[in-house]
Amino acid sequence: MNDQIHSGDEHGELGDAEYAEFMELAAQEGFDAEEIAGALDEAGHGPLPRLAVVGRPNVGKSTLVNRIIGRREAVVQDKPGVTRDRVTYEAEWAGRRFKVVDTGGWEQDVLGLDASVAAQAEYAIEASDAVVFVVDATVGATDTDEAVVKLLRRSGKPVVLCANKVDGQSGEADAAALWSLGLGEPHPISALHGRGTGDMLDAVLEALPDAPAQTFGAAGAGGPRRIALIGRPNVGKSSLLNKVANEERVVVNELAGTTRDPVDELIELGGVTWKFIDTAGIRRRVHLQEGADYYASLRTAAAVEKAEVAVILIDSSESISVQDQRIITMAVDAGRAIVLAMNKWDTLDEERRYYLEREIETELGQIAWAPRVNVSARTGRHMEKLVPAIETALAGWETRVPTGRLNAFLGEIVASHPHPIRGGKQPRILFGTQAGTKPPRFVLFASGFLEAGYRRFVERRLREEFGFEGTPIHISVRVREKRGRKK
Repeated sequence: MNDQIHSGDEHGELGDAEYAEFMELAAQEGFDAEEIAGALDEAGHGPLPRLAVVGRPNVGKSTLVNRIIGRREAVVQDKPGVTRDRVTYEAEWAGRRFKVVDTGGWEQDVLGLDASVAAQAEYAIEASDAVVFVVDATVGATDTDEAVVKLLRRSGKPVVLCANKVDGQSGEADAAALWSLGLGEPHPISALHGRGTGDMLDAVLEALPDAPAQTFGAAGAGGPRRIALIGRPNVGKSSLLNKVANEERVVVNELAGTTRDPVDELIELGGVTWKFIDTAGIRRRVHLQEGADYYASLRTAAAVEKAEVAVILIDSSESISVQDQRIITMAVDAGRAIVLAMNKWDTLDEERRYYLEREIETELGQIAWAPRVNVSARTGRHMEKLVPAIETALAGWETRVPTGRLNAFLGEIVASHPHPIRGGKQPRILFGTQAGTKPPRFVLFASGFLEAGYRRFVERRLREEFGFEGTPIHISVRVREKRGRKK
């Protein structure tokens, strides 16, 4: 522990000297060390470790998720298959925060038992740092449970085995029988009544890492940078990958949805090796999809979560759709660097180009900071501009502003553009720091609540001053607590 403290890891990405300077500034403004530590931890943790809750239908997964997160959010009904979408919640236990992924049942009648178990469980396991495997102790281990066990063993991920529906001492023997699965100690619980869930969560914390594994190659680690190609079906993702690779790496077909699974391709461009992921097209509404399309969407989401850069393809010959915007939102929410590729540019006439520019201004204003390339995957037009755009987005994604320079900048903002007066008071940014990168995450300490419009203004000025091209920026605000007057 002492080695960790001296290395500066305790302060996130702040070095010891910078952290000491920052804490001195905080003390002058009336913030105590506990407030500062909490704010930095909240803003700077980066991705939280992910816990997937898997199991066959109707074993109580959603009930257990509700128990873990401490509120009734996951839909619970006494019949299998109620949960279709993969849903993520944030949870906390014993002072540690993590994400819980509630997974749905599988389409036995569409894909067949083995294939459908693999499609749902593989995704959940792949995207997680640890797994809670829920088995109905009153039924015992079924063939379906055994199929999931094989996947869990192949994954190498830590597993906490839960024997659910153990409501009393009489069910302990049923739980003990699940030792036969070979996954270690079964934890007897009642998700409905809360029995045994505390001990189970203690085991979960032991299984979860303090921070999720970096699944993408970091620049310093020598691994290839991961680029996810995403977009609506038939927008040209596979064609773009083939053109970049200069050979037919993946199947291209006029029929939308040819690509089912993400395909990783190592491609050398400009003397650098990149790992491109050609993902399946994302359908309109995941919960209405059937069979293979449903699982393709889940795997696409997994590819985005593992990537560093999302290259979002948009068919420039068609109007920008709600689905295009939904895909963009998914990439932004995942905190990935973003490049916008307007495909089929060679098919546009002057009139369409004029109206497309207007659409981009109005419909894609939320990512005006993303580099944009106008390309043709069919002819190769402007493909040479794609890699420089990706490199620009990565540079913005990894940019870090020293605390001293950031606070000088914030002081200029407060002096030249103070927050509007509301209710007779004028909130003021006191100081701030960048708590992390990939993407850049800032925490601002203020004397009062900062309105959303003013936060957007601060983000815009940050971009003007420091760049951050091609990356979302996360800004959180911690308001100074009111101190009681000493008598």
